[in-house]
Amino acid sequence: MRWTCLPFAELSVQQLHDVLQLRSEVFVVEQNCVFLEIDGLDPKTSHLLGRGDDGEIKAYARLIPPGVKAPDALIGRVVTSPTARGGGTGRLLMTEAIAQCERLWPGHAITLHAQAHLERFYDSFGFTPVGEQYMEDGIPHVEMRKET
Repeated sequence: MRWTCLPFAELSVQQLHDVLQLRSEVFVVEQNCVFLEIDGLDPKTSHLLGRGDDGEIKAYARLIPPGVKAPDALIGRVVTSPTARGGGTGRLLMTEAIAQCERLWPGHAITLHAQAHLERFYDSFGFTPVGEQYMEDGIPHVEMRKET
């Protein structure tokens, strides 16, 4: 996996297209969620792209700086391509996302809003639940936080 972490202004048009295509494929179509996927936060964030040997984006996460949406750094839009699942790509993505947050915003805790069925997965990276489960776009979620 080849990782690239770029602020929005440095994404190429092709990179932006590929990111939006993957996010729409999974979050809108596969998960059958009608929501405003392009929510206005992308220009304020860093974008972590993982490309496979074929050049296709296999993994992606949006890294939101502290103070933009919450006091902590935030990892969001965590997604692996349907063609890359089951081989550890999600674990590689989260390891890289955490490392990039620590590099970009040292000393800041990291928050994410996990789909509830993935709570154990995120727990394995040191995230702990904050509060009760809630519904977002018809899917149970839980806020989770990792101290650095």
